[in-house]
Amino acid sequence: MVEGKTEDVFKGYLLGFLKTRFPSGAMPRISFDRFDGRIPKEGRLQRRVNLYLNDHSNPAHHVIALTDVYTGTGDFQNAADAKNKMRAWVGDNSQFHPHVALYDFAAWLLPFWDEIQRKSGSNRASPGPQPELVNHQSPPSRRIEEAFRTGKGRRYVKTRDALTILKGKDLLVSANACPELKAFLNTLLKLAGGELIP
Repeated sequence: MVEGKTEDVFKGYLLGFLKTRFPSGAMPRISFDRFDGRIPKEGRLQRRVNLYLNDHSNPAHHVIALTDVYTGTGDFQNAADAKNKMRAWVGDNSQFHPHVALYDFAAWLLPFWDEIQRKSGSNRASPGPQPELVNHQSPPSRRIEEAFRTGKGRRYVKTRDALTILKGKDLLVSANACPELKAFLNTLLKLAGGELIP
């Protein structure tokens, strides 16, 4: 389960990376269910997870929910709070795995700041070596938007620019700088028998 179009755009890049972590490139089928805005919460999340797991024609073996901590609603204070709330909403279910982008998906782009500067024409300094500490007050996506605004003066379009920033880049660079991304990737790899990221 992913929140929106940006994560959906990430799908091809993510699958390409995961394929390198399986012997002979053979990996299981991973389905994406995109929600426009954010994944459901409370009872709606529980119902949706149960629907996937109990689908008579094509039941899921596991359900992974990926949400931003920064949703613009203040629902989640931090990564632990978001994951704990999702677990509580779904209930005791070993087939459900909550994950977060801290504070939003764009944090996983920040390790490629040189590329962001190149694409945007900005000379703004990197937000720092720990992208997932860029927080609610100025979330990662706003940092990238600001770089684009102050550089060539063009608007940052997540679904277009995220892919161009990632193109040809090694996702391990981002995973090693972003513990929540690494945890998300390792859940996918562990459940499917791939090679874990140390």
